[in-house]
Amino acid sequence: MLPSIAFWTQVKILKQPTSKSTKATSEFYVGASLRHTYRFIYQKMQERLAPHDISMGMFYFFMWLWREDGLTQKELGDRVGTLGPGTVEQLRRMEARGFIKRTPSKIDRRKIHVFLTPKGRALKKQIVPIAQEVNDSALQGIGPAEVKVLRACLWQIRQNFRASRPVHGKATARDPDKAA
Repeated sequence: MLPSIAFWTQVKILKQPTSKSTKATSEFYVGASLRHTYRFIYQKMQERLAPHDISMGMFYFFMWLWREDGLTQKELGDRVGTLGPGTVEQLRRMEARGFIKRTPSKIDRRKIHVFLTPKGRALKKQIVPIAQEVNDSALQGIGPAEVKVLRACLWQIRQNFRASRPVHGKATARDPDKAA
């Protein structure tokens, strides 16, 4: 269970920066700020999805399947940014609830394609507006120009890490911008 929103507003890093702040790196930690912001969004989405028997983990898979039905489990995992076991577990839950059907590939039996059922397709009309409402709430009070800057800044942060990825060594986080 995530801590309440009231808890996070008491955390120093979430408070509004003061005009006296001059040391950006010592007073602002982008990772912590992004994590806390994501937790607010995650918590609100969980609340709104619960009546539909959908978790946030499932939501990401639905968003890709509504765009491109019939992807393989691996393709879905790459797009969502989950590793094999996490992908399989979410899809197992979705299949148990009747939202998807998994079918072995006719060309390569090792691959399993994922298809939405009519029940899974029908959820789009209910779930997409919820996601849009939560997104709109998150961006309330932020103008279009500021949203454009926010998107550019987030993209640049991802670029900074792409540029510093090791060529050899352990697996790194999946790249959501390149999965599509």
